[in-house]
Amino acid sequence: MAADSKTSPKAQPRKLRLRDITEDKRVAQMLALGFSSGLPLLLVLGTFTLRLADSGIDIKTIGLFSYVALPYSLKFLWAPSIDRVDVPFLAKRLGRKRAWMVTTQIATALALVLMAFADPKDQLALLGVGAFLVAFCAATQDVVIDGWRIEAAGTDLQGIMAATSNLGYRFGLILAGAGALYVAAYGGWTLAYLSMAALMGIGLIAALLATPYDRPREAATGKRDLPTAVRRAVLEPLTDLHARMGNALFAVLALVALYRMPDFVSGVMANPLYIKLGYGKAEIATIVKLFGIWVGIAGGFAGGWSIARLGMFPTLVIGAFIAAASHLSLAWLALGEPEQWRLAIAVSIESLCGSFAGIALIAYMSSLTTPGFAATQYALFSSLYALPGKLVAGTSGFVVAAYGFPTFFAMTAAVGIPVVALCFAVGRIPQRTAPEAAEPEGAPATGAGNPTGPVGLASAEASPEISPKAARAQT
Repeated sequence: MAADSKTSPKAQPRKLRLRDITEDKRVAQMLALGFSSGLPLLLVLGTFTLRLADSGIDIKTIGLFSYVALPYSLKFLWAPSIDRVDVPFLAKRLGRKRAWMVTTQIATALALVLMAFADPKDQLALLGVGAFLVAFCAATQDVVIDGWRIEAAGTDLQGIMAATSNLGYRFGLILAGAGALYVAAYGGWTLAYLSMAALMGIGLIAALLATPYDRPREAATGKRDLPTAVRRAVLEPLTDLHARMGNALFAVLALVALYRMPDFVSGVMANPLYIKLGYGKAEIATIVKLFGIWVGIAGGFAGGWSIARLGMFPTLVIGAFIAAASHLSLAWLALGEPEQWRLAIAVSIESLCGSFAGIALIAYMSSLTTPGFAATQYALFSSLYALPGKLVAGTSGFVVAAYGFPTFFAMTAAVGIPVVALCFAVGRIPQRTAPEAAEPEGAPATGAGNPTGPVGLASAEASPEISPKAARAQT
């Protein structure tokens, strides 16, 4: 089969080149749409909690406000309706997906305007409503953009489209993080959020110029058996997992749910810590939102290198340990004076280790999937790894209020102990079960799904069916 795969005429994914952005309008459009996708995220997470802390909002309330971002983890609930429901008036003129893109981008911009004029001290509830609307509309936009990306390009171009989307997404994160803080430092939070609302116009223009790609609907005469559809879409992928792993599946799901929980819980309290220590918005923008992002990118490359050289299982264990232990650097930061070098060290350690662990988890979740069920199974894992941590994160403010920042970050680091134990217990399950899942005759040896050889960096180029949104880890 290896020999056949080498001589197969099937097109292989290409790597992103700079000239691809200028030669293929789909790639340039994907860059702008990726930017539009990444921009709102921090405006309801990191930048939003920093704004609340800067306005003197109680630490318990800040923790509870992390729940406004739950639509990002629950978007699978309404995602199927995107391909079945048309936006009135716009769908006939723009096509179904472009109509949804334009609608969600305008709605996100309007919700950001609402957040801009809502004063946290006097209109906290209104600000929370605006943040929830931003998260809901932006999460829906992500669903549409991913669908457009998949249908706009063939298999050979999916790697380029995913890489371009990731690049634009990073630009969006930088502007929503460092850019918004710089504007807030010199012009106030209202101007900062109005600027972000205006920048949503970049994605809006790209959506209007994009070529419509809409998959035809099912024939109206076709029989729609809801129980059968549910069984094929949900039960069969789960049954396949249980058949391959047995009761160990429950331990695997626990590992996925707990692996990044320390990062999700501690991330809500990081920005309030910086404000409490006395760091200014410009300092946080430079060290945390600019320098920290590039260190995180380096951590992602380190994770990919480790997977290629050491293998998936050692990388999984190392990532679990260092990601949790890195929170001790924030505990150390909380015990000292607000010096820039201390902030740079703490942020570097936390960003590097967190990104390393994120790549390890993505590779592990990818190795658990089976060809034919990969999309549904990976969606299950990607929702599971984020949702528990975000649910627990809402209580983080109460822990900080009761025990203080140093103890809180030490507690999040301690979560890594059972995670490492679970890694040793079930971390090798993909390798043990892979030979049992025989691939169809004539399938390429490099096919996506349950790998039988060393697992490489889990990117959308390597596994086109995996959403690039999940591959970004968390920033």
